[in-house]
Amino acid sequence: MSLSINWTMKPTIWTSLYENWKHSLEEVDASFFVRIAVIWIEKRSNYVILVIFEGILHGRTIYMELLYSNILPLRTTEQQRTIADCFRAQLMRADSVDIAVGYVSRASLEEIDRLTDELHAAHIVLTIGMYYIEGMPESAYRTAMHLNEKWMRSGVGEVRIVKSFKYHGKVYLFSKERADAENHEVMPVSAIIGSANFGVIKPEAANLRQYETAVLVEEAQVLQDTKELIQNLNTRCSDNIANVTDMRLVRELNVSLTGVDTVSQIPQADLHYYESHATAVRFPLPVKVPAYDERMMDDNRHYTKSNLNVCYAAPRSARKPRDWYETQFTVSTSVRCEPDGTPKYGYPQKNVPFVVITDDGYTFKCHTTSQNNKQFSAVGDELILGRWLKGRLAAAGLVTPVNDTSADHDRQGMITKEMLDEYGCNSLLLTKTDCQIHEDGSTLDVWLLSFKKGLEDEQE
Repeated sequence: MSLSINWTMKPTIWTSLYENWKHSLEEVDASFFVRIAVIWIEKRSNYVILVIFEGILHGRTIYMELLYSNILPLRTTEQQRTIADCFRAQLMRADSVDIAVGYVSRASLEEIDRLTDELHAAHIVLTIGMYYIEGMPESAYRTAMHLNEKWMRSGVGEVRIVKSFKYHGKVYLFSKERADAENHEVMPVSAIIGSANFGVIKPEAANLRQYETAVLVEEAQVLQDTKELIQNLNTRCSDNIANVTDMRLVRELNVSLTGVDTVSQIPQADLHYYESHATAVRFPLPVKVPAYDERMMDDNRHYTKSNLNVCYAAPRSARKPRDWYETQFTVSTSVRCEPDGTPKYGYPQKNVPFVVITDDGYTFKCHTTSQNNKQFSAVGDELILGRWLKGRLAAAGLVTPVNDTSADHDRQGMITKEMLDEYGCNSLLLTKTDCQIHEDGSTLDVWLLSFKKGLEDEQE
């Protein structure tokens, strides 16, 4: 039996329709009862009807609610809930949460971490379905790894990766422990099913204008089917993310250099050309930073206020702290000089500009300055080198840029050895090419600048 709904019908017609429909249903099957609550509001002489269906079919409660995005021009009304709001409401009432989605974002992972801490979640499992075959963005991967380690250590749950196929479903299952259960049985109480990947709980630029819909379900059989689906995914098709060592990571764009006038990008083909002209003249430039446990040791020996972390030094102005991207890259004497103190062959001369081509395709001018050429920096902008290097770590999800370094009392934005170890590289490699660029009557040497995993092998 089907019911065709005219959403502009007046209330008297709705009342009559309801009575007739109920009578017809009772004639067909006395065990089927349908209750319709009709709420109407007047809008421009038309009646807007909100219908909530709640039924009992052979002892089963049926409840469904359509959930929305809140994006202009389709703003939610007072009677409508967003997917994100419903997710938080269900999370608050649940003892256990199982999530199986295709994609996640770094922001959504950080948000679920915050929410589970705030609500003291007893159990949560996040299963991610598309990345094993497609490759996973580096920042999302590292954030997921940290979250998995935290949940596993505390016994709360885990993060899993589907390996058998591309899983593109979006299912959020909320369960609660039965009060009368002697064996502490956990029963599903609701589920959100729809088009929304995990990023919906914390929208950001990539999905801010992406409209999603979903349905909140509380029907017992659907909940049981959803539970079985997730169990099968987790027992037969996926593995804990820490055990998935062969998943390809996708390097994300370093946006910190976007819009900088003195920095440009070159095509991949041009990058390969310059790399093919590399010479044997190369200099490893170790990155000097403290360990995480040393980040408060301001003794001038642990690089807490120098090199990559010079932004934590005393500000140049009482009104303005140092920019987080500010660096002061000091090159060791052993790198630039022979044992007798003479400059090593080929090391860039003091105050003589040269062009660098980075391993990710950026190009800008650099030079060496200060006593004995010990400072390596970009020409004209002391933030460029930091934007390139620290921006790489931020894009990889290893650190979050700090707006006000003077307010970062716990120094969570400080670059540490642990970050470099996780990134897989703790030094730069400056390599001369046999190419030159002619610009404004000057001839500039071209050097390659690399900061990538496996660089130590190239330096040998």
